[in-house]
Amino acid sequence: MRLLAPLAALADRRPRLAALILGILAATGFAPLGLWPIAMLAMGLFGWQISRTPTVRQTAWTGWFFGLGHFTFGNNWIATAFTYQAEMPAVLGWFAVPLLALYLAIFPALAAAGARALGGTGRRWALVPALAACWTLSEMLRAVLFTGYPWNPFAVTLLGPFTRPGLAVLAPWMGTYALSGLAVGAALALVLALSDRRYPAFAGGCAVLLAGMLFPVGKGAEGTQAFTLVQPNIGQDVLNEPEYFEANFVRLAEQTPPRTPGVKRIVLWPESGMADYLRPGYPQRLYNATTTLGNPAAARARIARLIGPDSTLLTGAVDLKITGGRISGAYNSVTALNGQGDIIGSYSKAHLVPYGEYLPMRWLLEPLGISRLVPGAIDFIPGPGPGSIDLGPYGNVGVQICYEIVFSGQTVGHAVRPAFLFNPSNDGWFGHFGPPQHLAQARMRAIEEGLPVLRATTSGISAVIDARGVVRDYLPTGQAGRIDGLVPPAAPPTLFARWGLLLSLGWGIIFLVCGLVATRHRPG
Repeated sequence: MRLLAPLAALADRRPRLAALILGILAATGFAPLGLWPIAMLAMGLFGWQISRTPTVRQTAWTGWFFGLGHFTFGNNWIATAFTYQAEMPAVLGWFAVPLLALYLAIFPALAAAGARALGGTGRRWALVPALAACWTLSEMLRAVLFTGYPWNPFAVTLLGPFTRPGLAVLAPWMGTYALSGLAVGAALALVLALSDRRYPAFAGGCAVLLAGMLFPVGKGAEGTQAFTLVQPNIGQDVLNEPEYFEANFVRLAEQTPPRTPGVKRIVLWPESGMADYLRPGYPQRLYNATTTLGNPAAARARIARLIGPDSTLLTGAVDLKITGGRISGAYNSVTALNGQGDIIGSYSKAHLVPYGEYLPMRWLLEPLGISRLVPGAIDFIPGPGPGSIDLGPYGNVGVQICYEIVFSGQTVGHAVRPAFLFNPSNDGWFGHFGPPQHLAQARMRAIEEGLPVLRATTSGISAVIDARGVVRDYLPTGQAGRIDGLVPPAAPPTLFARWGLLLSLGWGIIFLVCGLVATRHRPG
């Protein structure tokens, strides 16, 4: 095919360079660029390159170089985080990103080699379901190995703009990882149709893809529970500085008071925005270090006066583990306070960020000058896992703090299905690419689970996402403000909500069986 001749020549002469370039192009489908046609084409050409690679070993290297480009570009926001700490040089961030990609590239390498081994030689169309299966399973493996890092599954490129969920509407019936496999297989099928001069099939596939991405879904139903979501716009450079703690609280307070007296509402504050310790029983020196109040009861009473007697607050907080009068650990938590300032519930983050909230192998790395990005020498302790907070008349609210929302199948507890998910976050670390990518993955969780997601962040992007993944309202990065409204209603439990990752695994097995059948019975 004449259109593919330049790539074929490059792939023959410099196969690893071609794979690296395609990996970078495939990552342009993620936010904030959202160039999904380019991402799909690049992924399809990567699959086409695999079909031309003579051996499984060479295919694995092709996949690895694809992954190196893909994850280096997609995770470029990590480098920005190093500019907001003083323990390590900021330039280290630009080494950290490709170093992480060296590891993450293993998963596309496994997917490519597995698909090539299943597809055999001379059976390009059999490679379509084989690659879909292996990509599905590789993303599932990436989400669990070494605590997991599932950031930017390829399915996220199928999300439409804020008012349109795009082809991600298939997520409730497949799960994110299986939808990634389907997208990869479909991209390869389109490129193979073009290379085989099956123009009607290619044109039809592109038309279906375009229609699915742009299909409008309408306004959606209104809820009944009032809320106020606060974004104080606290910069990362002052967030953890003690001299700014009181000023930061004032920024929260400015956006919080009720505008309509007597309205029963839930107030949502972000992660990291408030420095006060709210629980009793800690050494007095710790209370003195956080605010001028120096008393947890006084801190809670101040918040109660601020939100009013008819409100309940969910706020990011830090809880401490005290052993022998000393801090032995900390919990990144969400604390619920009623209008009288009483603590009525809490949730502690389970999926902690390595090198962010705790330092793996501290005994080895700390003497080498490696530290956490979050200030402090005390590591955070993981909580028990997905769960919800019972807010009494307000119902149950599921909580996923910051990074936890990216874990498909691990966001909702099994005991109680909440009315909505609350995702407090601090995205001020992550430059221009991190916050919109984080928001996109929160939209995927809403679609999968059929639950609205409300995100409150310190500096943006805060958003109200309905159960279809539509962004009803949002506050952009760098803007202080609040969103007042009604929590969108939850949908009935989706197929994914009932089966979780077993559903994605089942689809992966179906793709695998189709690949085996095609390999055995289809010659080309």
